[in-house]
Amino acid sequence: MSRPIHALIDLSALEHNLSVVRRYASRSRIMAVIKADAYGHGLLRAAEAFKSADGFAILELEAAIRLREAGYQHTILLIEGFFSRSELELFERYQFCTVIHNSEQLEMLSAYKRPGGLDVFLKLNTGMNRLGFTPEQFPAALELLRSNPVVGQITLMTHFACADEHKERNGVAEQLQCFNTVTSNWNLPRSLANSAATLCYPETHADWVRPGIMLYGASPFADTSASEFDLRPAMTLTSKVIAVQYLHSGDKVGYGQTFRADRSMRVGIVAGGYADGYPRHAPIGTPVLVNGTRTRIIGRVSMDMLHVDLSGIENAGVGSPVIFWGKGLPVDEVAQSAGTIGYELLCSLTKRIKIETIEI
Repeated sequence: MSRPIHALIDLSALEHNLSVVRRYASRSRIMAVIKADAYGHGLLRAAEAFKSADGFAILELEAAIRLREAGYQHTILLIEGFFSRSELELFERYQFCTVIHNSEQLEMLSAYKRPGGLDVFLKLNTGMNRLGFTPEQFPAALELLRSNPVVGQITLMTHFACADEHKERNGVAEQLQCFNTVTSNWNLPRSLANSAATLCYPETHADWVRPGIMLYGASPFADTSASEFDLRPAMTLTSKVIAVQYLHSGDKVGYGQTFRADRSMRVGIVAGGYADGYPRHAPIGTPVLVNGTRTRIIGRVSMDMLHVDLSGIENAGVGSPVIFWGKGLPVDEVAQSAGTIGYELLCSLTKRIKIETIEI
């Protein structure tokens, strides 16, 4: 019999979260971000739930091909673009869109002599300093694309570095002003908003929004819960108690014996550890649900197991259900306790986790 730890993916939650995007950005087309195996939720599973979106943004060329071969005719945008000239034939064959963010890509595109109407998203670096052309380089890059017979539709884009700092109300102002100033001379489609900007900066919605984390029911903001935006968790990571230990005052727990009992207590050993994707650095006190009751992990997370405090949960024992995050316990809360973000936890599930699809 397989270990009891598994992830439940709620398709109805994914569909609902897409409807929330439409509610916030009703005049924009939606480019659903499904990179990193749809943030751990499964590429084709998420694509089916998001099939009413206008497009998909993805990172890996192989995953984009999987989408096409599965029958999806949506706009598919490769958000790091192509890495070699030989890949351009695949972009043309499968009718992918590409981000153009450096001069090497411009050179490869100029050397590609087969006009095919390749749609591109030209990226402006407005201050994140990760990908994109500087404001000084951008006009020349755009003119090269406009004069290239290989190129079809051109969309102008950027990416915000601080949209998730919405309480400051300047989270996008500087970058948005830079983008508007640089692109003011061209009447071309635009794409700026990630999840945070979609939720809090309607002035950034433009022609395309590119929601990611909100589609999966997590919040892009440290100080605002997903439920406050009517977002529903799509992934529930669950397991069971597989053993119970009875501690006396002074007994210690786990590797390094980092937890010492200050009274007699029961602890549950749960199937799930860092080899499953649960964060090893999660400290004592990180929340967890046992039999639907909130409690805490204690001791150090090991490779395959962790300890939970069963104090006050009298009906808990071997076989009791455990929820690490998801329905009833937001992934953002667990992530905050562990000193990370929900994105990382969702994307960290390992291949040995069994994934099941549900629809509530």
